[in-house]
Amino acid sequence: MIPLITHHTKPGGLYYTDDWFAYTFLPIRGNHVVVRKEKGKPKGRDYLNGIEGFWSFAKHWLYQYRGVPRQYFHLYLKEVEWRFNHRSENLVPLLRKLLNQRILKEH
Repeated sequence: MIPLITHHTKPGGLYYTDDWFAYTFLPIRGNHVVVRKEKGKPKGRDYLNGIEGFWSFAKHWLYQYRGVPRQYFHLYLKEVEWRFNHRSENLVPLLRKLLNQRILKEH
């Protein structure tokens, strides 16, 4: 696990983990938030369920494309992030507002 972390992340990153002893080196590598659990459930504000919910939403949303080009994945992911953050709102007025702001800035 530790070689994977050091290989796939950059120093200075933000790490959310449980309290497994092997993660004790992470504060040296970056910001480390330990998710405390009580009876197997996350306790407090710092927990992973929000991240898991986002990835579930993202996988469901991106499935319709049956794969996206690697060079544009970050753009698809940014769209999913925006949709996830506004999932309980009517997107049409938000999009209109964004488009009007963009048009006004160009002129």
